[in-house]
Amino acid sequence: MSIIDLRSDTVTQPTPGMLAAMHAAPTGDDVYGEDPTVNRLEAEVATRLGFQAALFVPSGTMSNLLALMAHCERGEEYIVGQQAHTYKYEGGGAAVLGSIQPQPLEFQPDGTLDLGQVKAAIKPDDFHFARTRLLALENTMQGKVLPLSYLAQARDFTRVHGLQLHLDGARLYNAAVKLGVPAGEITQYFDSVSVCLSKGLGAPVGSVLCGTQAYIAKARRLRKMVGGGMRQAGILAAAGLYALDHQVQRLAQDHAHAARLAEGLQAQGYTVEPVQTNMVYVHLDARAGAFKEFAAARGVTVTAAPRLRMVTHLGVDAQQIEQVVGVFADFARS
Repeated sequence: MSIIDLRSDTVTQPTPGMLAAMHAAPTGDDVYGEDPTVNRLEAEVATRLGFQAALFVPSGTMSNLLALMAHCERGEEYIVGQQAHTYKYEGGGAAVLGSIQPQPLEFQPDGTLDLGQVKAAIKPDDFHFARTRLLALENTMQGKVLPLSYLAQARDFTRVHGLQLHLDGARLYNAAVKLGVPAGEITQYFDSVSVCLSKGLGAPVGSVLCGTQAYIAKARRLRKMVGGGMRQAGILAAAGLYALDHQVQRLAQDHAHAARLAEGLQAQGYTVEPVQTNMVYVHLDARAGAFKEFAAARGVTVTAAPRLRMVTHLGVDAQQIEQVVGVFADFARS
């Protein structure tokens, strides 16, 4: 039985073209700065996203950790969403390893943070409080694309209040494809950006952190500190370069598959949240555990949750989406 895995877009496998690029990649010792393919990836991403410099790291979690630690000193604070990956899903790394205090706020329904609430959360200049240094946003946020007008407002807001602005752009290219703009149109508003290569873009490993030359030099030192220095990493960087050149525009197919999946479930009476990119949220409530087992027996892998997330990616085609719709139909009748 062919398995249809909808848990995340991290489960993709390298394509034949990507594997060929990895096999042919020239390599060197990246800790010495001598891997030509890593250097090319870093330069390419920095240029495309409008930054002076970039740093290739093993994971999005490390990229965000380095970003926060490069912006904030011990005992300082960043403002972030309650459901943001940097706050909720990265093991508390900023607090544990960086001694950085998070100030979480509730997201708005569109994935933004209310800037009025952010303003109220900024601490006074008083030694009783941690210094607020940074506002961290995420795009996409649970599949929702942050409007460019909001990003411009957030940029102006942080300048007025003396904050830095970081973007967890794990799915930056999904947002760019949805908006129909180059990714640099999104990243122009930020002081730093983390972009993941191993989600929708389909590379097996890696994220890239972007910022100024001085900022990336600090992040590079921190990368060594937390064990993120890799040696002949060009094999991995080559996959990222291939993804950027060949697998960005195809994200539109994932979005179309997600929209079709949502449409098929709504037609059966399921409660499905509006879909913008490659994530479908369906409300199964107490039926989630039963559905996971039911689906697994029919070759569909999901993560059991009352608010069930399904993520489309390059490993799922249109025919398989129809199979998943059929599994939900069978479950509704069972």
